[in-house]
Amino acid sequence: MSEQKAQLNAPFLLDPAGKDYIWGGRRLKDDFSKNLDLTPLAETWECSTHPDGPARAASGPFKGELLQDILREHQEFFGTHPSANPDIQTQNGELPVLIKFIDAKRDLSVQVHPDDDYARTHENGALGKSEMWYVVDATPTAHLIYGFNRDMDRESVLRALDDGSIEKYLQKVPVQKGDVFYIQSGTVHAICAGALVVEVQESSNLTYRLYDYHRKGKDGKERPLHIAKALDVANLKGSAQPRQPMHVLRYHPGIASEFLCRCKYFEVEHILLNTERIRPMASYKSSATSFEVLIVTDGCGMLMWNSESLPFFRGDTFFVPADSPEIHIHGKAELLRVTC
Repeated sequence: MSEQKAQLNAPFLLDPAGKDYIWGGRRLKDDFSKNLDLTPLAETWECSTHPDGPARAASGPFKGELLQDILREHQEFFGTHPSANPDIQTQNGELPVLIKFIDAKRDLSVQVHPDDDYARTHENGALGKSEMWYVVDATPTAHLIYGFNRDMDRESVLRALDDGSIEKYLQKVPVQKGDVFYIQSGTVHAICAGALVVEVQESSNLTYRLYDYHRKGKDGKERPLHIAKALDVANLKGSAQPRQPMHVLRYHPGIASEFLCRCKYFEVEHILLNTERIRPMASYKSSATSFEVLIVTDGCGMLMWNSESLPFFRGDTFFVPADSPEIHIHGKAELLRVTC
């Protein structure tokens, strides 16, 4: 690999887009150093080529450029795996995934997302949305909504929405730091107050609100609902309590890792790094089959490759092109590694 290619194919820090939804708080600013001029700061779209919130490169030779423009010019960064490299998306520089930090100071709306087939037919060819949540932090009373606590049908949901009793039919699940939830399209759900999560999802911004506590937006009006479409796509059967995956750690000097989620759209791995007391640094070589995204959920350290290096801190997100140079990593931190 030539020196020029190694430089272009190296990891780079991402600069996210932000969202000031009414339920957000300040933790992404105060605890994760997100210096965005938004109050509240509800979400940061860390790795995104979606037009509603595109990310930019914040380091390296592409600094300041839109991630989509970089990928359109360097399609080899996607890798060769089919889900990472669908022809039309690749030509347009569009990633198949979107990764966010979400700070829920208040409850999010009760909502549901369509699958790919429904979205293609009813939303001008858009992708549907299945997603995974990793709970970075949670207050003692934090919970989420995951489906219904009993079998429902369209008519019973409409009655409950009309008479204000819908909340008693929603399944509430306590959450704590480190929990993992896979939210398949069609699952009625909500992140609730006190949870701070990383969300890994299909690259889609399709959300059908079923219920929003009669809250008013910045315009003083109740936020719009999408009840008909929500009921078209929602699974109305009672849901079992979601189970946490078994924690099977793989150990190497200075680093341990565990798979959190593997689905048709993405894979997510949790990395525990501690090289403070060992001389050899942890290292790995990225695959030629897929790009990678590294999200720092706690701690700090250093990424190093060839003669280059980048410090990282809690809240940072890096894009690693497919087949990048071998990366050495040093520090004490927790990270998520996302691939396709």
